[in-house]
Amino acid sequence: MVTFRRINSIESQKHALTRLQDVQEEIYRQLQLLIPDDFAFHDSLESHVAGSPVLRLEALERHAYTTFLRLTYEFNDGDDRSFAPDAHIRFYSDAHLAEATSYNTGQGCDRTAHPSYPPAHLLQQAWRRNRALDRWLDYLLKQGHSLETMRPARRRTRESEETRVFAEIS
Repeated sequence: MVTFRRINSIESQKHALTRLQDVQEEIYRQLQLLIPDDFAFHDSLESHVAGSPVLRLEALERHAYTTFLRLTYEFNDGDDRSFAPDAHIRFYSDAHLAEATSYNTGQGCDRTAHPSYPPAHLLQQAWRRNRALDRWLDYLLKQGHSLETMRPARRRTRESEETRVFAEIS
């Protein structure tokens, strides 16, 4: 008996990868509507829109064609600040793609890749992270966050400040 299960599985994965790439292209397009040109001169931006928490965008790392970003809401309760959702994004300016490397609806950052995870599992997790980021970016744009509302931040997030201070001490 001849079986085509393996072939169908490969075709299914190709289709899933194509759909994932489509979502990553959409994330890139949506981020283009949020990131002003002068972001190259600032590592931290914030957007204030009525009825919405402060939206923060930070450059964690910059390379020739890739920028690692953090996008999050900032919630203030007196002296306490919290951040959620917490999206870490790899932004490929040459390929016109952006992917969520982590997306956590709570505070913090979860990395989900591991060499022992099967490829289908990793693809499924990537799909979920990127679809969640895609939906959140769509929501942010509908709320009114845009190129015009993004301004240089007065301060960075606490985690970024601690990292910077540690780097200066070393």
